[in-house]
Amino acid sequence: MILSINPQNPQKRLITRVVECLKQGGVIAYPTDTTYGIGCDIFNKKGVKKIYQIKQRDPKKPFSFICSDLSDASAYAQISNFAFRTLRRNLPGPYTFVLEATRVVPDTLTTKQKTVGIRIPNDPIALAIVQELGHPLVTTSANISGDDPIQDPSVIYDALGKSIDIVIDGGVRLGDPSTVISLLDDKIEILRQGSGDVSWIHQL
Repeated sequence: MILSINPQNPQKRLITRVVECLKQGGVIAYPTDTTYGIGCDIFNKKGVKKIYQIKQRDPKKPFSFICSDLSDASAYAQISNFAFRTLRRNLPGPYTFVLEATRVVPDTLTTKQKTVGIRIPNDPIALAIVQELGHPLVTTSANISGDDPIQDPSVIYDALGKSIDIVIDGGVRLGDPSTVISLLDDKIEILRQGSGDVSWIHQL
């Protein structure tokens, strides 16, 4: 189903409806500050498995996830003082930061090196969902692995709607995927250039 939600002031009753779906193992397509994402509750194995199937993605490649704020992120990632200053300066924003995972993170969402990708998007709908859910939301671009991200919710519904429980219509998003930056060992490394200015890296 398609569910229209106000992109600036998400209706609480609709957010609650989405979260109820997630708690039952549902998968949603939702807008971020870059492109549309596909997500589920990170602690729901049924939902995570379903997203791998939808994406036709190698199960050895873990997904990143969305946190509501830095305090929330600190429960799932080891955040040094250097990393905290970097995250505070750039989040919410169109970045995914790679950090060492804490033991709280399910194994299906960590790499062999026990790292995770953390996002805090500057998007009212995505943040409202995570806040209502109470813990992070899986995030991966709305597409089949290897294809271009789909940015229009109606196209997502036509292409993937039979596999997704709720497609949120928060308007078309025209951004590139997030820029992925590693902060491991307090060193900055750009792993993927996408949305988001990176000139600040050279000013450090």
